[in-house]
Amino acid sequence: MDIVILAVVIAVVVLGALGGLIVGSRRKKQLPPPPPAAPDITAPPAEPHVGDEAETPREEPRRTIEEVDLPDGSAPVVVEEPPAEAPEIEIPEPTAGRLVRLRARLSRSQNALGKGLLTLLSREHLDEDTWEEIEDTLLTADVGVQPTQELVERLRERVKVLGTRTTDELRTLLREELITLVGPDMDRGVKTEPEDRKPGIVMVVGVNGTGKTTTTGKLARVLVADGQSVVLGAADTFRAAAADQLQTWGERVGAHTVRGPEGGDPASVAFDAVKEGKEMGANVVLIDTAGRLHTKTGLMDELGKVKRVVEKQAPVDEVLLVLDATTGQNGLVQARVFAEVVDITGIVLTKLDGTAKGGIVVAVQRELGVPVKLVGLGEGADDLAPFEPEAFVDALIGE
Repeated sequence: MDIVILAVVIAVVVLGALGGLIVGSRRKKQLPPPPPAAPDITAPPAEPHVGDEAETPREEPRRTIEEVDLPDGSAPVVVEEPPAEAPEIEIPEPTAGRLVRLRARLSRSQNALGKGLLTLLSREHLDEDTWEEIEDTLLTADVGVQPTQELVERLRERVKVLGTRTTDELRTLLREELITLVGPDMDRGVKTEPEDRKPGIVMVVGVNGTGKTTTTGKLARVLVADGQSVVLGAADTFRAAAADQLQTWGERVGAHTVRGPEGGDPASVAFDAVKEGKEMGANVVLIDTAGRLHTKTGLMDELGKVKRVVEKQAPVDEVLLVLDATTGQNGLVQARVFAEVVDITGIVLTKLDGTAKGGIVVAVQRELGVPVKLVGLGEGADDLAPFEPEAFVDALIGE
């Protein structure tokens, strides 16, 4: 019995101890923080009312209702921007006598050919050495072998008949022979007005660097100056900005320019230019072709293609070959190749001023059997002149 009582007492003590431990652990746990107190809300300042301004209002003049301009209810006024100004169209001077006005530009050629020959012919005794010097002078001036031999032979005969030789007589003699050599009877007019139709069609061909596109633009000015309306075909689609350059030339004289995409088909552009020229009733269509290298047969074949495509609409009246006069005999190589591809009808000699040698006029005409029709004597817009044999020779030998 005592044992049972003791067990009960121990159980009670153990239970009491456990209960105390549980209560103590609960007291040690932290209570959650109290909720934050509600913030004090300050009411916004009241809207200002009349009389609440910081400073005393000043007396200012006020307009009455009669003095205020009120809209009348009509449609709003639209301010139109001024239209863009069209480029001013230039009116070039007539081309008649232009070469006479520009013949001073041939001064360097004059020193090499005309004055050199006069000096030699004025010697008291014209022996064989002197005649050889005359031949050398002509050859150096790019006249060519055969024309040089013909000229020297005629000069020898006439000097022998003449007997006494004054300076004026020699100048007259030399002038006559040089004019004969240049060819005064050749037809040098640019054929732009066919009798049976409009427009006349002119193709401009030549290698890179001869000034072909510039020459086409200047030729447009020549034709406009002579009273003709012009359409330009920018068929040089391979050279960057060639079409822009040609269009700028056209705008200056009121000529319409037909162009295509860069790198496009040149024959297509040329075809469209002729078509638009017909529709517009233009007098002339000028077609600027690419500056093809004469050593690349494929490009030369394409030049022939351009001509064939154009002729599906109308015959080509002129094919002008642009040559750089400063290249001398090298230009004749170019002339031969172009003549094989297209039928050259006329020659344009550019850069004839400066260091060019005047004899190239004779040589290239003999090589191709076609006349020099235009010459370029400077960088100005109106420095392209119709070729006149008499004025050209007068510029060579001086006054």
